Amino acid sequence: MRAIKSVLLLGLPALAACAPVAPDESSGRSDVQATTGEQADADHAALAAAKKQFPSWFAPVEPFRVIGDADLGVYFVGTEGLGMYFIPTDDGHIVIDGGMPGQGKQVWDNIKQLGYDPADVKILLNSHAHLDHSGGLAELKQLTGATLLASEGDRSALEGGFYLGSEDDASMGAPPVMVDRIITDGEVVMLGLVSLTAHLTPGHTRGCTSWTMDVEQGGKNYQTLFFCSASVAANRLIGPPQYEGIVDDYRKTFARTRDWKPDIFLSNHPQFFDMAAKQKKLAAGDPLAFVDDSGFPAFIAKMEQAFEAELEKQTLKYNAIMSN
Repeated sequence: MRAIKSVLLLGLPALAACAPVAPDESSGRSDVQATTGEQADADHAALAAAKKQFPSWFAPVEPFRVIGDADLGVYFVGTEGLGMYFIPTDDGHIVIDGGMPGQGKQVWDNIKQLGYDPADVKILLNSHAHLDHSGGLAELKQLTGATLLASEGDRSALEGGFYLGSEDDASMGAPPVMVDRIITDGEVVMLGLVSLTAHLTPGHTRGCTSWTMDVEQGGKNYQTLFFCSASVAANRLIGPPQYEGIVDDYRKTFARTRDWKPDIFLSNHPQFFDMAAKQKKLAAGDPLAFVDDSGFPAFIAKMEQAFEAELEKQTLKYNAIMSN
């Protein structure tokens, strides 16, 4: 059993999940029950604290279609602060990301609310192995029986339930989930009439994976990007780095994505692409509210500037420590 003890993540100090409770075999059953009860009480208190600190991550949003004709397209099934996506096909469905621990059921319920059977979800994809995006995958996988695809770079963190480079810090862990198949850069995942292409964009995590697909609306195709992330967040860039090669990975990702101009930019944090404003336009009757080929270039330029500033900051701090 894993339990949430506190939550501070993604651009904020930390991630949190507690380690399993290992009962003392020499103790009586009542002691085990007492320990479990104490843990449950702590979990409830911690979850309440997390909801207070990050209310947008838990604030429900009515699921809605972002783009696409008829039963084809992309649907938002996440929360106000966490992006999870549902892609239906005639041969089964696809879900990208699982949100926080406990939100797998919420994704399931949102899919049902859209009029689809969540039991028909066949493929789970993960942008990256951080608690606020991978935390609900184990639950969602158990509910649907779907196959989880992920990159080799994130496999150890997903299956081990840890934050790479901070393996001994249980506060940054997540419920472990088994990866069924490894995807590679440029690989195309197909289900029904839907094709998604994997783009490895490491740095934020070693296996950070972005996805693109074409979505038809009104007889025209729109390239849709589900971007992983490029923020530094809780990562150490030096002294020692979160993982070997992290700085080079960030810079390769910035170089690779600098010229990307997707028609539709989506990500695992709705504020990255100003979802609230676009959702209002959609509700007002604009079916192309999310079409904005200038959104991603502006976003990734800001991410690169923030990365270089943080690298300089961490370098100065590290040099000051080493000189003492």
